[in-house]
Amino acid sequence: MGNVSLTKECDVVVIGAGLSGLQTATLLKEQGLSVLVLEARDRVGGRLLSHTLKNGARVDLGGQWLGPTHHRAHKVAQSLGEELFPTYNKGKNVFMMTGEKQVRDSFFPEMDDDIAEEIERAMDRLNELASEIDTTKPWAKEEHRAYDKITYADWIRQNTTSDIARDAMTFIAMSIFSAEAHELSMLHVLFYVASGEGIDTLINTEGGAQELRFINGAQQLPIGLAKRLGDDVLLNQAVTCVEHFSNNVVVSTHSLQVNAKRVVVALPPALAGRLSYKPALPGIRDQLTQRTAMGAVIKVIVTFEKPFWRDEELSGLASSTTLPLSLTYDNSPKDGSCGILVGFMEADEGRYWGTKTAQEREQKVIECLRDYFGSQVDRYTEYKELDWAQEEYSRGAYGGYLPPGAWSIFGEAVSQPINSIHFAGTETASQWAGYMEGALQSAERVSQEILDIFNMKQSHQTVN
Repeated sequence: MGNVSLTKECDVVVIGAGLSGLQTATLLKEQGLSVLVLEARDRVGGRLLSHTLKNGARVDLGGQWLGPTHHRAHKVAQSLGEELFPTYNKGKNVFMMTGEKQVRDSFFPEMDDDIAEEIERAMDRLNELASEIDTTKPWAKEEHRAYDKITYADWIRQNTTSDIARDAMTFIAMSIFSAEAHELSMLHVLFYVASGEGIDTLINTEGGAQELRFINGAQQLPIGLAKRLGDDVLLNQAVTCVEHFSNNVVVSTHSLQVNAKRVVVALPPALAGRLSYKPALPGIRDQLTQRTAMGAVIKVIVTFEKPFWRDEELSGLASSTTLPLSLTYDNSPKDGSCGILVGFMEADEGRYWGTKTAQEREQKVIECLRDYFGSQVDRYTEYKELDWAQEEYSRGAYGGYLPPGAWSIFGEAVSQPINSIHFAGTETASQWAGYMEGALQSAERVSQEILDIFNMKQSHQTVN
């Protein structure tokens, strides 16, 4: 701490100016506590990052969608005056399966009735099992811990027989977790499905998690919260050390020391585990962070003069179990003044293409879009991408996930406070984990956790 040149004091210091950290600070400040938010980046938002294209259109390089039941996020958006609009979802969808292109009105490609029924049964079974999970303690029951001993890939093999059905269920892992099915604990999948109100809600656009977009970009939520907090948010302050005791903490950066009563670590577990703690955190917590891997995704934005696919009665939704660009959506602005497609390279494809050059990725993306939408793709006017695994203060997206065995052993440690340290972030949420809504729910939980401690102390002082 020899380089520290400034000392500040507050009731609660928050590490991370993502949505959960900023909302935590907001809720605590509203209750009269003094707060300070430290952010390593030169911007707020974490995994929310909006961008203005050359033609002036606003897009999101990070999280971008809200579902109809994301009530907390809707409330924050409304309070900040941020307008939402429906994701374009009219027309037919494109599927590339085993090299064959299909254009269909349905959410799935054409297949034999018995295979379609097999997929439906598997999805129904997934929902049925998830409905039994207590998302506040997924590991609580012995029968649920049994699902922590197998991978999602194991479960797929046990519950499907055809290659097409297995591919369809495997695709869910890539599109939701940006991870491979064999990497995921089956209990983690059930927890996630339960926290997201069912598999149909998670994967659908209309009525689902991809229903709505922000006109000015989703990053306006953390930007708006940060503006309200004003000087209580400090950028370019990467935390180097957290010294924690039972009733106070000292948080240090290269230029600042903050003395506080409590600290909230509002970072993905993978990043929270990389902070230096004195004393070192209990092994159970550190082992959790060692196991909470981040998904791998490269998000790409491709711009056109107009959304030409709409003229062909296509929705812009395209998917493939074989192409590196596994999923696309129409990402055009509300007024359709230009055409924008957003696409994703996920899981192993995201990792593989992350080792290539930007030029190689661009060529492959355009090649995939050409397969989906035809030669008009060659008239694109701008290409933009972001590989979230390369982001120093994210190291992946959309969120952290747990492998087999982790929930059963380390579940309690996900959000359990240690001395004066509390943990927030969408990975700690019991509702809509992995989403903006989950980040906000975690902020409610951790702020109440801290307020209860302060109220208890005040009560004790009053009695004495």
